Amino acid sequence: MITTTLSIILSMLFLFFASIHFYWVFGGKWALEKVIPTKTNIENTKLIPKFATVIVALIFLMFSIIYLIKSGFLNIQLPNWITNYSYYIIPILFLLRAIGDFKYVGFFKSIKKTTFAKWDRKLFSPLCLFISIAGFLIVLLN
Repeated sequence: MITTTLSIILSMLFLFFASIHFYWVFGGKWALEKVIPTKTNIENTKLIPKFATVIVALIFLMFSIIYLIKSGFLNIQLPNWITNYSYYIIPILFLLRAIGDFKYVGFFKSIKKTTFAKWDRKLFSPLCLFISIAGFLIVLLN
């Protein structure tokens, strides 16, 4: 029961993340200045290629589908190795993201005064840690 609930929560989070990225691809501006790591608040965030944003959106969509499969609400037959490895790889990726690169992102970043850094401290890194813990719980409790 708890693995199903956590899988649904993760799936909805990833679907939300994918939706926001598609929104940005199609010209949306909401929260864009808060999500791009920069050295200063003056740097231009319009330099992010739309192609990269599409790739990230598709990856989040894939993660959402993987956790919907885990929840049992979606019945797609994928090779077992894809789903089995995914349930380990996704939490590891988000744990690494929460820890960070020691400069721009994560709990241990050195650049802390930008708009992104403030949002990363308040929301993004804790959310990544939650996703990681939830993913590992799904693996351990299954």
